[in-house]
Amino acid sequence: MKIQKLVKIQKLVPYKIYFLGTIFCFCISFLLSGCSAKQTPSVLSDTRFMLNTVVTISLYDSSDSSILNGAFDLCQHYEDLLSRTKEGSEIYTFNHRKNNSPLTISDDTAELIQKALSYCELSNGTFDITIAPISSLWDFQATTPSLPDNTEIKKQLKNINYKDLQVKGNILSSKNPYTQIDLGAIAKGFIADKIKEYLIANNVQSAVINLGGNVLCVGEKPSKEPFHIGVQKPFETHQETVHTLSIKDLSIVSSGIYERYFKVDGKLYHHILNPKTGYPYDTDLTSVTILSKKSVDGDGLSTTCFSLGLEKGMELIESLDDVYALFITEDGTLHYTKGFQQFISES
Repeated sequence: MKIQKLVKIQKLVPYKIYFLGTIFCFCISFLLSGCSAKQTPSVLSDTRFMLNTVVTISLYDSSDSSILNGAFDLCQHYEDLLSRTKEGSEIYTFNHRKNNSPLTISDDTAELIQKALSYCELSNGTFDITIAPISSLWDFQATTPSLPDNTEIKKQLKNINYKDLQVKGNILSSKNPYTQIDLGAIAKGFIADKIKEYLIANNVQSAVINLGGNVLCVGEKPSKEPFHIGVQKPFETHQETVHTLSIKDLSIVSSGIYERYFKVDGKLYHHILNPKTGYPYDTDLTSVTILSKKSVDGDGLSTTCFSLGLEKGMELIESLDDVYALFITEDGTLHYTKGFQQFISES
């Protein structure tokens, strides 16, 4: 059966290429009777810059600021553990090891790497956490960005192979002494899930965790109503949405070509890199949005599906239980997997 028979398709007005820099994220106003979360007195909320992004955590059924501060402390703990660029982190230490020595890692780091490797396998290497030797060559935040040296990209490609990595218990090693790890495509989802576990352990049953667009809803509103999360329309302002989704106890994660990018000679280069070529993926997609129970799965699947392209990405999601996706192609068309539209709010 062809994909077109599995989904309904909605057409958007096509967008011009020069809008491709706008960040695609979720409008976390929650649409609470027209008010934002911070305008609602019963919501305890804070926003901080962490994980190289803006992090907002909102508690709907607790006024205990120590719990909120503890959630941010946990976020900082995982950044200190998993960052590729932070000296002293376990990932930094592994990437700068000498003599290809194995590294003893924490249970959390081992858990995340094992999970990430499962997506490497699922995608047949289109998602690959050993992309670090290539991703480190690209600087999407430079004041005057430029393309990496093509010779250096070709040189580093031979070091990209997730199958070289081995995790046995708490021992991380690689067959290749030049293997380096970049967990940027999956770490935020993992951290969001850990924060949710912490909140529930502290009797918080209603909350929203927003790690720079990775949104994880804990339960539902105290009124038993769902959270209303607006999915921003690509290439438009944050106030313009494709849909408003009614969400209870689910994660929403998106990958798009306009999250981090630069242009050279009129050509757009985005941050989702192909481990086979060392250059950004060239698919017909501008974004993939995943609804799932766990945010780590949404993170892994959004990048995996983007790398696979529309048809194979949709086939993958359709093969999984309790996972739903919205794909947006370059012509502005919305493609839904079966079940996604049940979450679209009519209001």
